[in-house]
Amino acid sequence: MAQIRVQNLRKDFGSFSAVKSSTFTVEDGEFFMLLGPSGCGKTTTLRMMAGLELPTSGEIYIGGEEVGMKRASQRDIAFVFQMFALYPHMNVRKNISYPLVSQGMKRAEVAARVADVARILKIENILDKPVGGLSGGDRQRVALGRAIVRNPKAFLMDEPLGALDAEFREHMAEELRALHDRMGATTVYVTHDQLEAMQMGDKIVVMNHGVVEQFGRPQQIYDWPATRFVAAFIGSPPMNFLEFEGSIAAGGSQVTLGGQGVQVPVSREGLSGKLTLGARPEHTRFDEHSALRGRVLATEYLGTTQIVTVRTDHGEIKSRIPSNQHARVGETVGLSFDARTLTLFDSLTGRALLSEANEGVLGHV
Repeated sequence: MAQIRVQNLRKDFGSFSAVKSSTFTVEDGEFFMLLGPSGCGKTTTLRMMAGLELPTSGEIYIGGEEVGMKRASQRDIAFVFQMFALYPHMNVRKNISYPLVSQGMKRAEVAARVADVARILKIENILDKPVGGLSGGDRQRVALGRAIVRNPKAFLMDEPLGALDAEFREHMAEELRALHDRMGATTVYVTHDQLEAMQMGDKIVVMNHGVVEQFGRPQQIYDWPATRFVAAFIGSPPMNFLEFEGSIAAGGSQVTLGGQGVQVPVSREGLSGKLTLGARPEHTRFDEHSALRGRVLATEYLGTTQIVTVRTDHGEIKSRIPSNQHARVGETVGLSFDARTLTLFDSLTGRALLSEANEGVLGHV
């Protein structure tokens, strides 16, 4: 397995820039997620790493070797597609063994490798079955087996679970992560599903409009988003945003919202004008003594918790509270926040202000 390093990677299609100066590193053995909405450039980035697209500029290193202009066959990587891409006229055994047979590997070694992969993926009982009659999950296992059998430097996966139904997709996500942990393989995985990325990834790159918005561990990105886009994209429900005119000085730890002071993490930089306060729903609570008040619009029961939507003068706020806590549509409630978890954004740029709490994380951006 190998480290993958992407440096100032760019891809233009005519006048359209699909990927703009992306830089990040996938460490040896990491399960690495490329996350973002459709059209953000994540699949184009993956295809450039695989050699299926050539970069307009920038560098790609796999195992310390610069491969940006090399063919896919020269990179020693395995690509797993969303739609399986199996050979319908071959059975499972022949599909898995095909990459080895095409390289001229000896029959005994091919058989041993196929048997080993079948054991890892728990598909020994379907090796001689045609792929056409298999379930979606079994076909995905076969596609994974065809990639694993080559023992490449890295695995690149383009939404490999996207064609599965929701329940089985979650099961396969757990299996895929467990498989990665057993093999210790360097894996780069593209998805638009933030829950999938948080569940499976060691590190996440969040992309938007061809730009890397943030790069870091799942909890870092969730707790300390570098931009308003990341804060809105990660989390369900997403972070609350309260718009207001105000200021904070370098070294300050309070802003004025709704006529009262709100404690925030100590800011490393000062800013005045249009600001946005970001608060996660689980860190937003009812407080009858707070001057920030609003009217309850809706409640959503989720078992042990409920999501309560409150309309305030600064916008709608969602609060995740225990399901047994009283919340009635139409009533007026006060709201307060856990100061340690708040994020301040520059409303004009969408960038999070550097604070004592987030400076180590935002250094990745």
